[in-house]
Amino acid sequence: MNDIQNVMHERAPARERISWALYDFANTVFSMNMATLFFSAWIVSDFNRSNTLYATVNGIASVMVVVSIPIFGAISDATQRRKPWIVGFTLIACVATALIAVVGEHWLPLIGEGVAVTNGLPALGDKLTLPLLGVLFAFVIANYTYQGAQPFYNAMLPDLVPKSEQGRLSGLGAAFGYVGAITAVLVAFPFFQGSLPLLGPVSPGILHAMRSIPYAGVGGRVSVFVPTAILFFVFSLPLFIFCRDHHAISEKMSVAWREAFRAVRTTLDETKKYPGSLRFLLTSFVYQDAMGTIVSFMALYAIKGMDFEKGSEATLFVVLTIPAVLGSYLLGKVVDRIGPKKTLLLVLLAWVVLLGAMISVPTRTAFWIVGGFIGLIYGGVSTAERPLLLTLVPSHDAGRFFSLMVLSSRAAAILGPFVWGQTVDHLEPRVGPHLAYRAGVVTVAIAMVLALLMLRKVPDKHAEGTPVLTA
Repeated sequence: MNDIQNVMHERAPARERISWALYDFANTVFSMNMATLFFSAWIVSDFNRSNTLYATVNGIASVMVVVSIPIFGAISDATQRRKPWIVGFTLIACVATALIAVVGEHWLPLIGEGVAVTNGLPALGDKLTLPLLGVLFAFVIANYTYQGAQPFYNAMLPDLVPKSEQGRLSGLGAAFGYVGAITAVLVAFPFFQGSLPLLGPVSPGILHAMRSIPYAGVGGRVSVFVPTAILFFVFSLPLFIFCRDHHAISEKMSVAWREAFRAVRTTLDETKKYPGSLRFLLTSFVYQDAMGTIVSFMALYAIKGMDFEKGSEATLFVVLTIPAVLGSYLLGKVVDRIGPKKTLLLVLLAWVVLLGAMISVPTRTAFWIVGGFIGLIYGGVSTAERPLLLTLVPSHDAGRFFSLMVLSSRAAAILGPFVWGQTVDHLEPRVGPHLAYRAGVVTVAIAMVLALLMLRKVPDKHAEGTPVLTA
């Protein structure tokens, strides 16, 4: 065991480290185009559905994660295999994302900003039609499998670099992720509106070639889903090809269902052996609740709360994501210098200040400025939390604890968006969209303040000079 543990903290080849970080690029393509920007606006703005409906769909995917991840995590740790789960989940997410476009183009009315071709289907009215239910079901599967890959991806980190470099590699992955977000919007926008943010219309020849891709040629938000699936798949290929499970157990393993769920209880019990781990998981629950909510509804906030014209919110996200690239990498270096806990404290404090500013700014110009600062610190959470957890628990148990952290964040993702949806949907008819959507941000700010207070009591192993746990 000691030999294995020593190997686990050696540096993997550069192509493997870079391939791992590139998966952050790939999955952020999905996160930006599907979980943040286009799908929510397609459902709520184009089809005039409620915030609560979208929150419910997100909640269903999160419940599925909460129920199933314990089993997958237990199997992963028993076999020390992470890659097959990442590959499988990613492929399913790509297929489900493409299916949304197929159903949307054939059986739902082509309406909304940017639509160039109509299919003559009548408006949906207030009913949940079978095609719309099909689209929502496909989104649940895509969102579930996208989320399901995350704990296995995170658990690969200890195999790639020593503890002293984990913050840097984590930050590089986060930086790649925000490059992926920018790329996602730049590639999707011509399919959406026939133009590029800030640059203007795409030449007719290039646009015709792009829109010759099946189920990506009618314009509007429905046309971005197939390109998103393609980008997600293509930039996942380096991990598929070059990364490996360094300590996979070749013997045939079987994990009973009851034992898998019992492992969650066991992991919770084991938090007593690792001081601060339970408090950190609870803290993660709270700040992930806040961040998941703001990510899910930011596009709608821009459209309805700040009067951005439909489509211009995509330009906003491109511009605001640029500082996230630099911020994520720099915060990775801050993690290695002052430690992950202090870095995360600074990031959460910045969140509190900036959410307060978002609520109070009166103009779109001021909103752009606040958003730029949010972009600068946004990647700090993922950059710091992975190394922080690895200071609190043994690296050979990382899969189980990362799975538990995902369970925590996914359980939070059920609560936060639903609270937002209920708040906005109940207030909007009474006070209008501006005040209603600001009230939604208030719920997020309250959660972030609570997380900041909770994190203060998590042990700072970096400051104490405590060695990483390996047994």
